[in-house]
Amino acid sequence: GDAGGYETEVLWDTCTTIALGKPFEEVAARPVATLSGGEQKRLALEVLLRSDAEILLLDEPDNFLDIQGKRWLEARLRDSPRTILYVSHDRTLLARTAQKVVTIEAEGSWTHHDGFETYAEARSLRLARIEEEQRRFAEEKQRLTAALVEFKRRAAISDKFASTAEAMEKRLDRFVRDGAPRRRAREQRIRMNLEGGRTGSLVLKLVDFALPGLVQTFSTEIYFGERVGVVGPNGAGKSHFLRLLAGENIEHTGGWRLGARVRPALFSQMHDRPDLDGAPILSVLLDEGIERSRAMSSLKRYELQAVADVPFSLLSGGQQARFQLLAIELTTPTMLLLDEPTDNLDVDSAEALEAGLDAYEGTVVAVTHDRWFMQQLDRFLLFERDGTVHTLLEPPYS
Repeated sequence: GDAGGYETEVLWDTCTTIALGKPFEEVAARPVATLSGGEQKRLALEVLLRSDAEILLLDEPDNFLDIQGKRWLEARLRDSPRTILYVSHDRTLLARTAQKVVTIEAEGSWTHHDGFETYAEARSLRLARIEEEQRRFAEEKQRLTAALVEFKRRAAISDKFASTAEAMEKRLDRFVRDGAPRRRAREQRIRMNLEGGRTGSLVLKLVDFALPGLVQTFSTEIYFGERVGVVGPNGAGKSHFLRLLAGENIEHTGGWRLGARVRPALFSQMHDRPDLDGAPILSVLLDEGIERSRAMSSLKRYELQAVADVPFSLLSGGQQARFQLLAIELTTPTMLLLDEPTDNLDVDSAEALEAGLDAYEGTVVAVTHDRWFMQQLDRFLLFERDGTVHTLLEPPYS
């Protein structure tokens, strides 16, 4: 009754039926932790978007949603009469839904009163204006400082200049206090050196391959240098497929083999890396035999030098993603297996990853729901909900 009684039960019945495919009475006793990340996110969003709240605060609402879920979220955000403030790094979602963009940077914030498609240009112009303000401020400060020095020199010779020197000093102090320009945000400069290496022409061959209960039989080949996207709805077996290619013991039928000199490395979407927990991330690199100065230089390239003494498990999601990529880089794999690599990356980090992949000499197989990132890929394996797999030459989603 305190929670709203029958009306609340009707609301939750509607939400569980849509998000989980089952009525509330069948799932009411089920622990939330047993739901997948996508199911948890969809259920929470269904409840919030159907509530009577006038303002919604959504922190990364698109994470863990598949393409169908992201499209649904876009439509709900566009159609909602509420005020919605949300944090997101999904560039397609931002471009299709944001009416204003608030940026937190340089220990302050500013608002772009338009959509994300014009945001990059607006930010560049803003930074240019701030640089001009700083230049003019420095020039005027230098001029006033020189005048003060001159009047103090004259005051030392004649007392009649003492009051002028004092007034000039007050003027300089007032100018510095009241005329200081806006701070310019420090640019995040993540530089990835994903080197890779040459392998045989055939990188992966699958013959009558299947994952029982998830993926029906299919065959395919992947060749050196290809960027292949693995796409499809949540629960279709995409992550299991990547983990198998990385060497994990995943039940399967049919045949598969890696080509000559293929050394795979897996990026885990869930950051479930018990091998990295406990020790500070700098120590993880040192334990791998990496010389300290090189380790610190590598952390700096990934903007992680400030958290060098922090354990992996205590890093933010974005920091964990960047450290995983750094750890992969240092092993120089010839085949990258990326499971939702942009999910926790901010826009600058995602763009740095894309630049790193452009320069990477090797093969990339990436599970992704990021439609912006898909534009970097050559072709796609579409894992359908019914278990079938299709090869596509164009992104299946827009």
